Amino acid sequence: MAAFELNDRLRDDSDFIVALGLCELRLMDDRRWPWLVLIPQRPGIEELFELKPLDQALLTFETNLVAEALKKVAEATKVNVGALGNIVRQLHVHVVARRENDPNWPGPVWGFGARESYGADEKKALIEKILRAI
Repeated sequence: MAAFELNDRLRDDSDFIVALGLCELRLMDDRRWPWLVLIPQRPGIEELFELKPLDQALLTFETNLVAEALKKVAEATKVNVGALGNIVRQLHVHVVARRENDPNWPGPVWGFGARESYGADEKKALIEKILRAI
């Protein structure tokens, strides 16, 4: 069986936080909105339905765990969860904290404006808060 490999674009656009039971949890490098990505550590998976039933259940559990933690840490109005995969085919689930005063509320985060990278200290502090909340 092939080993799990993280897509280059996901690796380049995000920072590793922690490996959960199924997924690798990463922070997208865009400080405009706290944005996490869950990537199931299974090779060759592009669609949710391609996961085995137990992995589907675990992905749901990990998504809920991460979404709840992010909502608390970011004091979010709403948490958006989605798995699009039109550009990056490797299955990954976006978990995005939204606030009524964020740069594109209530519109989508995808394709809006230019990314604003975190400073090193700000990124480290956010990752630590997320880990504590999980």
